[in-house]
Amino acid sequence: MVTIKNEKIEMEEALKNKIEFICSFCNTTPTIYNGSIKMIEHTNLQYVEPHRIVIKGITFLAFNYENTLYIKNLSNAISLNDLEQYIKSIN
Repeated sequence: MVTIKNEKIEMEEALKNKIEFICSFCNTTPTIYNGSIKMIEHTNLQYVEPHRIVIKGITFLAFNYENTLYIKNLSNAISLNDLEQYIKSIN
């Protein structure tokens, strides 16, 4: 029988603070959902679910210790430095 173990990951505090700081300049509040690690027991298979940040109805994906955010999926990447300009262009 296959057993999947789900373990929550807390978002790195520095990354969370950066995102909240950038959003404060854009007069918006992010909704942050922590990611997780899904492991199949008795194997070496693991999947890291990224943290989800919802800003103005758009979902961004983030991993701890990275300065890259992904827009909706992992194929559209932007730098954390460009997040403010991107949020302002959504209006």
